Amino acid sequence: MKTIQFREAICEAMSEEMRRDESIYLMGEEVAEYNGAYKASKGMLDEFGSDRVIDTPISELGFAGIGVGSAMNGNRPIIEFMTFNFSLVGIDQIINNAAKMRQMSGGQFNIPIVFRGPTASAGQLGATHSQAFENWFANTPGLKVVIPSNPKDAKGLLKSAIRDNDPVIFMESEQMYGDKGEVPEGEFTIPLGVAEIKREGSDVTVVSFGKIIKEAYKAADALAKENISCEIIDLRTVRPLDLDAIFTSVKKTNRLVILEEAWPLANIASEITYQVQSNMFDYLDAPIIKINTADTPTPYSPVLLEQWLPNSEDVVKAVKKVMYK
Repeated sequence: MKTIQFREAICEAMSEEMRRDESIYLMGEEVAEYNGAYKASKGMLDEFGSDRVIDTPISELGFAGIGVGSAMNGNRPIIEFMTFNFSLVGIDQIINNAAKMRQMSGGQFNIPIVFRGPTASAGQLGATHSQAFENWFANTPGLKVVIPSNPKDAKGLLKSAIRDNDPVIFMESEQMYGDKGEVPEGEFTIPLGVAEIKREGSDVTVVSFGKIIKEAYKAADALAKENISCEIIDLRTVRPLDLDAIFTSVKKTNRLVILEEAWPLANIASEITYQVQSNMFDYLDAPIIKINTADTPTPYSPVLLEQWLPNSEDVVKAVKKVMYK
C-alpha cells in the first residue's frame, strides 16, 4: 500500500488507463497547461501531449457534445467539469444524447464516456456553486453515477468507469482532493454498483456516500463510547444502487439512518427509504430516518452554512431516536 492524495488517485487512474488505451483522452477547462483546476491532471500534458490532454474554451455544452460525438466514433473521452454546477450548461448533451443514444440507435452506438468533476458544497462558494446533482443524474436511465469517498475508491472506481462501455457520471469533491489514504500498489479496479461496509456494527445501519460520510464516522466513534454499534455502508455508486447490501445490513441491525448531502425532496435517501420499507418492512424495529441539508439554496455565510449542512451531531441524534434512547 502507498499513501496518496485523492487528486493523485484520480490522476493515477486516468494516466494508467491512457497508457493502456490510446483511444482515451482528457478534455476540459484548464486540464492541460494549468494541470487541472484542482491539480488532478498534474503532469498529464507533459506525458500525453496536447492531442490527448486538451484545454477547452469555457463552453461546457460544446465540449460535452464533442465528447459524445467522439465516443460514438470509437474514442473513450474523459470530460472534466470544473464543477458539476457548470454541467447544467451542457446537460442536454449528457441527458438527451449520451444517456439515450444506445437505446435510440437500437444498440448501434455505445457511448463510453466519463463526465467527472466536483459536486456539492465546498465552503463559501455561494448558492450557484454548491449544489449536489447525484439524484438528478441518477434519475436518468442510461447513466451510471459514482461518488467515491476516499482515494482508494476514487482510483479503483474511476478505472472501472473509464473501461465501461456506457456513460458514467463520476462525482468528486473540492474538499476531498487533499485527503490522503492508502491505495494498493499495482493494477486494481473496483466494480461499479457495489457498496462496501466501511465499519461493521450490530445496532443500526448508517448509509451514506461521498464526503459527507466522514460525519457518519465521527458519529459512530461518539456512539461507540455509549455502547451503540453502527454499521456504516458507503454506497460508492448510486446508479446502479446496491440494495442487497443495504437489505442484508438492515436484516442484522433492524434500524436504518441515511445521511446525504442533498436537498430533502426526491433524493437518493428517499429512494432507499422506499425500497427498504417496501422490501424489508418486517425487519424494521423503528421508522427510517434520513438526514439531508436544509431545504434552501446553499447560504454563503459560514454561520448559516454550518447550520445548513448535516453533521455528526445530526447523525448521533438520529441513531439515538431509532434506538429509542
